[in-house]
Parts: sequence; structure tokens; C-alpha cells
Amino acid sequence: MDFCHFDLLLYDIDGTLVDTGGAGMNALSQAAEQFFGAPAPQLDLAGSTDLGIIKNLIDHYDCGDTDPDVDHFFALYHRLLEMNLASGEYSGRVIHGVREALAHGEAHQIAMGLLTGNTKAGARIKTQHYQLSEYFPYGAYGDDHADRNLLGPVALSRASSHHGRAFDAAATLVIGDTPKDIACAHALGGKCLAVATGSFSAEALRSAGADWVVLSLEEWLP
Repeated sequence: MDFCHFDLLLYDIDGTLVDTGGAGMNALSQAAEQFFGAPAPQLDLAGSTDLGIIKNLIDHYDCGDTDPDVDHFFALYHRLLEMNLASGEYSGRVIHGVREALAHGEAHQIAMGLLTGNTKAGARIKTQHYQLSEYFPYGAYGDDHADRNLLGPVALSRASSHHGRAFDAAATLVIGDTPKDIACAHALGGKCLAVATGSFSAEALRSAGADWVVLSLEEWLP
């Protein structure tokens, strides 16, 4: 089995395509502290959506009847994310095997998009910084829905609109590094290739029900 068995590849970003070296995590924590005016709690980002994260922050800070301006929070976060990535203080990188896998997909004219918990703007900032944005003209993002399991149909619809043809969930491969990516793929009716390049081991990803598990995307190249 390899990528060419699928019509559509949907990639997660953090832990799958890139490791920001803490630039993203710190930007969220910095934004939370500045926006809410108190130290940020410990954040669980693995597979989470940014909308889900801000909802958890609102609960944590107990905003009461106040309705925080989510757009303002995200604008602050995006500025801090750009600053952190540009600062050179974080040892971020494109994960091993990613450029080869993306070049392979492009060479074989396989449709590729994003399925990520990042906001659309956050996804653009990260993929542009690491020079990967050319591969991903569309996607489903963490400001489309708080529930990651609802993002698959959004990605499928946008792929269809972009390419001018329908895509079948059964011929769609979601590529990610967390159990939430696996659950999202199966909620869509697609398959999941899990890469043990994030915070979860290959064993944990197999236990979570991944259809295939690899240590590097290069393992799936013919």
C-alpha cells in the first residue's frame, strides 16, 4: 500500500508535517496570558482544534457572563505565532520524509489538502514559514468546528470545489500523528495513516485504531 492507492490525501500539520519547536505552544500561552490577564494553564494541543482550545480557556478563566472576543484572541495569537517563528529562538523543522512525500503526491497528481486543528490563518502562517504552502490550496481548519470529527466532510467539500469533481471518503487518506486524527479519519469514513513523529508512539497509534502506522512518511513511498 502507498499514497497512489488514494484519490485524496488530507494532512495534519503539527507533529505530522512540522515541529515548530514550541513556537506554536508558546504563542497560544502568550496570547492567553495577554488576553485573559492571568497565567496560562497547561495546554493539551495534541489533535485539538484551536476553537476547542479557546473554549477550554474560557472555561478555565471563568469568564462568567462575559462573551470574549474570539476573533480578537486569534488575531493576537496569529501575531505572536508569526513573531515566534521569525525570531529564530525556536528549533522548528519540517519533519523527516515530509518533503519527499509531498513531492511524490504532486508528481503523481494526487489531490492534497489540510485537515488540521489550526485556524486557517495559523495553518497558512506555519506552512508558509516552512515553505510547504504550495502543496495545500484548501483544507478544513480548527476555526471551522471545535469538534475535529466534523472537519472531514468540510475538507472533502472544499477538495471537490477546488478540483471540480467529487471525492469519495473511502478513497481518502488522513495523515496525522495523534489518536484524534485517527478518530477524525474514521468519522469521515476514510482511512488513517498515522506517523509516530509527534508525541504518540507507534504502539499507542496502533492501539488507537490506525489503519497503518509508520515511523516516517518515507516508508510509504514506492
